[in-house]
Amino acid sequence: MSKERDQHGEERVRPRPGAPKQRGQTYLNQVLRQANKAGTGKPRKAGHQPGARLGRGHVAARFSAQQLSPNARRVTIKTRLVNLRQAGKRSTASHLRYIERDGVSREGDPGRAYGPLTDQADVEAFEERGREDRHQFRFIVSPEDAEQLDDLRTYTRHLMSRMEADLGTRLDWVAVDHWNTDNPHTHIVLRGKDDTGKDLVIARDYIAEGMRNRAAELATEWLGPRTELEIQQGLQREVQQERFTSLDRPLLRARQAGVLSLKMLANHPRRQLLIGRLQHLQRLDLAHEVRPGQWLMHDDAEATLRALGERGDIVRALQRAMGGTQRELPVFEPGASHSAVVGRVVAKGLADELHDRGYLVVDGLDGRAHYLDLPAHTQLADYPIGAVVEARSPSEPRTVDRTIAALAVNGIYRSDQHLALAKSQASEGHSPEALVERHIRRLEALRRAGIVERLADDVWRMPADLPEQGRQHDARRLGEVAVELRTPLPVEQQVRAVGATWLDQQLLGGSLVLNDKGFGAEVREALRQRADFLAELGLAERQDQRVVLARNLLATLRGRELTTAALDISNQTGMQYRPAIEGERVSGVYRRSVQLVSGRFALLDDGIGFSLVPWKPVIEPKLGQSLSAVVQGNGVSWQLGRQRGPSIG
Repeated sequence: MSKERDQHGEERVRPRPGAPKQRGQTYLNQVLRQANKAGTGKPRKAGHQPGARLGRGHVAARFSAQQLSPNARRVTIKTRLVNLRQAGKRSTASHLRYIERDGVSREGDPGRAYGPLTDQADVEAFEERGREDRHQFRFIVSPEDAEQLDDLRTYTRHLMSRMEADLGTRLDWVAVDHWNTDNPHTHIVLRGKDDTGKDLVIARDYIAEGMRNRAAELATEWLGPRTELEIQQGLQREVQQERFTSLDRPLLRARQAGVLSLKMLANHPRRQLLIGRLQHLQRLDLAHEVRPGQWLMHDDAEATLRALGERGDIVRALQRAMGGTQRELPVFEPGASHSAVVGRVVAKGLADELHDRGYLVVDGLDGRAHYLDLPAHTQLADYPIGAVVEARSPSEPRTVDRTIAALAVNGIYRSDQHLALAKSQASEGHSPEALVERHIRRLEALRRAGIVERLADDVWRMPADLPEQGRQHDARRLGEVAVELRTPLPVEQQVRAVGATWLDQQLLGGSLVLNDKGFGAEVREALRQRADFLAELGLAERQDQRVVLARNLLATLRGRELTTAALDISNQTGMQYRPAIEGERVSGVYRRSVQLVSGRFALLDDGIGFSLVPWKPVIEPKLGQSLSAVVQGNGVSWQLGRQRGPSIG
């Protein structure tokens, strides 16, 4: 800094900037960082989104756009700002578990999180550091030429370093590279705190433009700018693509009052490609020529094209899952007038990696392959490959709720009366007990929701509009699509299993329609083999063309399996097995769950012995705590503590 006098003799100060003190950081980046902190910049342009420049990075966003060349490499970045208080305490751990899942690395192994300085980041420590954070940033960075970059890890570190310079703070982040798709990409989880411990607020225009420009700038430095031939070939492919493309943006911008005049494109360098795109949109019924040189584009063209792109991704997922098998490939749509879908899980994955939304591909009993969107935050691990699931839309009341309401007299339902009626109407091979038990399990679920009241073991009071209240309960709990796990065990493993299997339930009272091909045909054959095995056990016999099953078949099979499993546990632990007696309370500390053919059971330890009680999801957070339960048939009512208390299951 020096002093000098102007023409009036007044002393003025002239700053003389010194050399940058931080190695590897240009002087321009220092200026951007300091200007960003000061909040300087040009006045907001008319129509600019309010608040876009609030926070760190708005100056850098403007400079990055000016520096980016037209033939720079393209990078797509998806961003999600997560309010951790609303998302829940386990949101970060759950997301990290998703992005580190099996099969995402280049070698097909589980993903491995890394950070700025380590190739093996401690994700538990990262999650713990951010537990008190207000918010968190989650990014997916997908360079168009990621396979040429080869080393996504180093690329990501350089990108985050440039972001630190732009934002003027050190960043606490972990990342996982995914190579399991045709577009390799990187998931980045960034804490919402700066290096002083304050909330990290990033300007909207930096999130929307600045970060992407930095990523494109870096990819261009590594691979060189795109050649004119590469650009031309990429755009040529977009002409007939059934998705929203970069050619659609200039077409939408050039419209006036919904009409596009080709005169507006007279000087556009891609004029012929844009005209070709208009002609393809006309074939998709999204645009038409109202007069020569005047095109009308539908207002919902962008939304429709994006939906078409998503549908194309779904069809490709179905085709990959089914291989060369020829099947109809429907997508389960909530509210559609079709029955529930029952089938075998043949593939699963994430439809929306940013929001952790999964999907299943199900080989249905109806001979078709179905694509099922799972509700948000559903754990894919809960649906193993080969498991049998049922999907339905809660847009209509359940049949079981309608039946209960129809049998109720003055708002009172009696299960003993239902059983007597079921026995009088039962056909050969159907179990009235199993039928009534399904209704009781449903009533237990509605009781926990506060919709019905249990007056006695066999007596229930319910509202007049039970079916509608049941539908609303399902919609709140399950979202637009309810996907229920019927059994985690593949049908081929159920054929000779000693336990109450899903196949046994179908032999007793199943009303499923089995197609003659695909999974339907496999289940038909499995049911025949299962009947033969039950005959070997003395629990069934064939009479002419019919199979007569033993009374209390499910309870008998379940009891045999529990006895065998309990013996194994006793040998391992030295504890005595205390069978749960129906209608009596059993208490103990919930130690772990045990997956059996007959279902999942909770192990309750009372200090001397143990009991195996049907497991419910609501008790899992109570692991290691004292619980009590009352078993009723195959159902269970869970309660806190050893004394009577509020029901939790």
